[in-house]
Amino acid sequence: MGKLDYTGISEIVAAVTGERQLDDRVGAAEVVKLDRREFLKLTGVMGGGLMLAFAAPRAFAQNGTFQPNGYIRIDQSGILLYAKNPEIGQGVKTSLPMIVAEELDAAWNDVEVVQSPINQSVYGAQFAGGSMSIPMNYQPLRQAGATARTMMVQAAAKRWGVDSASLTTQDSHVIQTATGNKLSYMDLAGEAAQLDVPNENDVTLKDPKDFRLLGNRITGVDNESLVRGEALFGTDTILPGMKYAVYHKCPAIGGTVKSANIEEIKKMPGVVDAFALDGKGSAMELLPGVAIVADSTWEAINAKRALRVEWDETDASKDSWTDASNEAERLRHEDGRRVANFGDFDAAFASSKSQVSSFYQYHFVSHAPMEPQNCTASFKDGALELWAPTQTPGSAIGMAARVCGIQPNRVALHQLRCGGGFGRRLYNDFVCEASAIAQHVDGPVKLQWTREDDLAYDLFRAGGFHQMDGSVDSQGKISGWRNRFITFEVGGTPVSSMNRGVYPGGLLQNVRAEQVGLQWSHRCAAWRAPNANVFAFVVGSFVHELAHAAGRDHLEVLLETFGEPRPMGGGMHTGRAANVIRLAAQKAGWGRDLPQGRGLGVAFYYSHQGHIAEVAEVSVGEVEGTTKNRRGDSVDRRKVTVHKVTVASDVGPIINLSGAENQVEGSVVDALSTMMDLSVTFENGRIQQNNFDSYKMLRMPSTPEVATHFVEPGENRPTGLGEPVFPPLAPAVCNAIFAACGRRVKTMPISEEGFYIA
Repeated sequence: MGKLDYTGISEIVAAVTGERQLDDRVGAAEVVKLDRREFLKLTGVMGGGLMLAFAAPRAFAQNGTFQPNGYIRIDQSGILLYAKNPEIGQGVKTSLPMIVAEELDAAWNDVEVVQSPINQSVYGAQFAGGSMSIPMNYQPLRQAGATARTMMVQAAAKRWGVDSASLTTQDSHVIQTATGNKLSYMDLAGEAAQLDVPNENDVTLKDPKDFRLLGNRITGVDNESLVRGEALFGTDTILPGMKYAVYHKCPAIGGTVKSANIEEIKKMPGVVDAFALDGKGSAMELLPGVAIVADSTWEAINAKRALRVEWDETDASKDSWTDASNEAERLRHEDGRRVANFGDFDAAFASSKSQVSSFYQYHFVSHAPMEPQNCTASFKDGALELWAPTQTPGSAIGMAARVCGIQPNRVALHQLRCGGGFGRRLYNDFVCEASAIAQHVDGPVKLQWTREDDLAYDLFRAGGFHQMDGSVDSQGKISGWRNRFITFEVGGTPVSSMNRGVYPGGLLQNVRAEQVGLQWSHRCAAWRAPNANVFAFVVGSFVHELAHAAGRDHLEVLLETFGEPRPMGGGMHTGRAANVIRLAAQKAGWGRDLPQGRGLGVAFYYSHQGHIAEVAEVSVGEVEGTTKNRRGDSVDRRKVTVHKVTVASDVGPIINLSGAENQVEGSVVDALSTMMDLSVTFENGRIQQNNFDSYKMLRMPSTPEVATHFVEPGENRPTGLGEPVFPPLAPAVCNAIFAACGRRVKTMPISEEGFYIA
């Protein structure tokens, strides 16, 4: 396969982290032109109902004809709302239609929600990532609902022969204010379908104070189906005549097949075929390997266990976490490339009253979604049909087309619910594998990864190292700050990067940020709250170190760094930051007396347009002896109990309160699990953890109480909530550990320093 090609990572990461929107190469399928009959079928006009077409952010003009997007269909049977973006557990299949229903003034009980088809000429960008689903679609979906409501009012006014201004709407009805007479939207659908769609400027959106639906707790539209165990996920897919496949790749990324006992495998019970595939395109699409196709998943997996492959590892990964750690220890003392330089750090550091230097590090981690990767594919007559749980269906279409050597308009993709994503399903290597295998199979074939596959061939959140140096002046204020970031580079490109605005850039007078590269070859990618998920641990902990060095209360110093309320680059506002910090501290009872061995820790971080502060209440037990960490070092063993986490969030108006609370609680649990004991290490290019016995997720009895508080939104628009709550958890807990026992944690997972959770 030669040198690994990672084309596309930076584009996708930039999109999901909000740096820029996905472009047509990585986030959109080929534009599909619709003739008049196809459009009528899509919009439902042939059925006598009303299907509203509306322009989303990625809408465009072709030959002077507006290419619409369909969100609403109303007929005699009821109101059908289309959820355009992938559902990966974040609740958008419920929250996006709620926005439409609010402006439509529809009774939620009248609404049926269905997943939309993948058609980006109709819906614009369809992806789940970067906590962008709500902020990107809030205004367009409001406009869509309000336009439909306006048309219903116009249809009723025409039937009654009255002025539209004399009518109002509520609960899927148009109402005559004077008489109380009303007509349901379902009764008016046929007449509304005959009207011209009003100009956007002629449609009035609701005043948010008049919202009846948004901000309430609404159960997920799939919840009953989930409880009943209905087939919603990719793994559940069953098609007539379907075969089952597994795909075995080199344990060291980049290895190619020299030989394999394929003929022996073909003779095993239930095996239909076995064959080797060469890698095509980039390493993010299709790695070399051996495919086994069988009559059942069990027979395919059983045959895989008997597979013997001789790999050519000439160009394979030789990555070693041990070697990388040792090299980082050396590089921490060397100057790096300056990313940001405000004021004069050297002078401030030299003239300061107190100086602090610390070395922080964090390990690689896996996405580990509950549902391992899978995809069902059928290749027939030069066309490909896919059933895929992907976060980026448009990208999956383009990648699968390249692998199969066909045009994107020859690929159809059915959007399925994802059993977790966290960024992993932004990347469609599993779709490419299924597509390539399908070209060798007569009929549909479902590719199923095992948990071991999912860990071994993940696209990991990269580890990293930070040499932190800071100072405080005679007034106890932070006077100097230097962050020397030692990061991994794949093919000369950093997998994680700091920018000029990384906290506390712009808030302190003397700040220097540097970056140093470590060569690496394993695939790395976006992982829940990219960059922020680890930068927050380092930054939030080091602010606490400096406050301690100054002999001051951490909360006071943290608030002091933000100064007067003002907007900052990237959307952060210091006033909003200070507000959530104060709210979290107040709700957690900051400053109250606590028993010996118990402490409070606070942290703030801004990511994905969300201002989030968290206070953790933690107790730490006495030393129970020593234990060995992954490096073989002896460390004191101590029990940690996280009793409660208080979260204050400012993410604008809440769409679905139930979903928002779920996102906060889920982020806290996920972040706590990650910081406690999750680590992926490499030796000779191979990961050392292959299942949940060695990659230990947090268990339910260890879940803390989570208190969730939302700041009144004011005039702010909604932002995402799936990611920004994650980053502040680790520094809040680590600062609480210090408050409880005086021990500073500088490694994630903290089990590397002997702490274990109760």
